[in-house]
Amino acid sequence: MTPFGQKLRELRGERGVTLKEMAAALDVSSAYLSALEHGRRGRPSWYLVQRIIAYFNIIWDDAEELARLARLSHPRVTIDTSGLDPRATELANRLADCIGELDGAELEAMLGVLGVKDHVQG
Repeated sequence: MTPFGQKLRELRGERGVTLKEMAAALDVSSAYLSALEHGRRGRPSWYLVQRIIAYFNIIWDDAEELARLARLSHPRVTIDTSGLDPRATELANRLADCIGELDGAELEAMLGVLGVKDHVQG
């Protein structure tokens, strides 16, 4: 499941909306919406994210957060390390090899490092 898919499922649960009801309202198939929630489809289009925001009547910071999660939710990532420090290539390859074996605490620690980096650069 992707971060966007997890949030979508939470929103549906909080509001008591079934997958079928939401799919009909958004004019997409239930199968597509289910695949989107489970990370079996690529990230949603900007247009679909906007329709979801309107459907749930999400405003301001919550809408921005949902859009951010959508951007971070492509289930198949390609990393181009050409021209970077060789350690960047090693890191990308080692992460690809072991990401499925990392537990929640290890994932949080790595995300924390990246979050600090984002905060310093932003």
